[in-house]
Amino acid sequence: MKPLIAITAGDPAGIGPEIVLKALGDPAIYDVCRPIVVASIEVMSRASRSMKLTPVRVVARIGDARFDKGTVDVLDVAAGYLSELELGKVQPEAGGAALTWIRRAVELALSGQVDAICTAPINKEAVVRSGVAGFRGHTEFFGELCKVSDPLTMFVVGSLRILFLTRHLSLAEAVAQVTADRIERFIPEVDKVLRELGINAPRIAVAGLNPHSGEGGLFGSEEEEEIRPAVARAREKGFDVTGPVPADSVFYQARTGRFDAVISLYHDQGHIASKTLDFERTVSVTLGLPFVRTSVDHGTAFDIAGKGVASEVSMKEAIKVAADYAARVKASREA
Repeated sequence: MKPLIAITAGDPAGIGPEIVLKALGDPAIYDVCRPIVVASIEVMSRASRSMKLTPVRVVARIGDARFDKGTVDVLDVAAGYLSELELGKVQPEAGGAALTWIRRAVELALSGQVDAICTAPINKEAVVRSGVAGFRGHTEFFGELCKVSDPLTMFVVGSLRILFLTRHLSLAEAVAQVTADRIERFIPEVDKVLRELGINAPRIAVAGLNPHSGEGGLFGSEEEEEIRPAVARAREKGFDVTGPVPADSVFYQARTGRFDAVISLYHDQGHIASKTLDFERTVSVTLGLPFVRTSVDHGTAFDIAGKGVASEVSMKEAIKVAADYAARVKASREA
């Protein structure tokens, strides 16, 4: 059976419903998975009608879905009064709806009714205004729902895989968290998730922090005092890890096959590398959860919401990666 993928529509005032319907208008998606949208049928029907997109069909439960090419199955999840939402604006009702759909998708995944989740973009301000104080982001929310304290974020673009030691922190705070202890604990986690994805002997690179990886201490001390000792101890424990490798070359080396994955030390270090390589086809993958979750790596694009011009390329890639990695994880766990 092809993997069953739950797709959440994201913030209904953004481009999420549009790109989901456009992506599922491609028959090739149905060749690799069984997709079902978790959202309000009201929202998805409005997007379908107003922009003349793929027609939708409401289903009350997963078992009712038919997965026919040319019609999108929508698991109708009520999320408040959304009929008067204004496209392209931050609204608390929209933020609340986005979280409601995520919660339902997680319930389905944890109960084994779907194999993976793929998410359209949400807006943090809208979520906070809906009453969720301290909301940090999609990934952290998934961790809370699954009771996983620190899920891993991996970017995938083609053959390049990037995992992040730190994520949504100021640069100064991120640098302060580049410690030997943190790196030494992170390397085994990376090795574990890569093996779960079917990479039997992962080759991991740790990016350098400073220019030329510090040039022996001339341009900073972090490489000599924190990164190199952590890598050495990890190697002593049997992990195939190299580093620090200068950040201006390590991503190219991984892309061309020398490494299976790169540990990026801070948010923009890895984001710039992947998005410069192929912005639309960069997919965010959350690992360390009981299931695979993927996401587009762009925002709600309120400025073009409802205009019918949003590109669905990233959404299609995210669905394909969800299907691929869900199958990999299943095979690994059954082996």
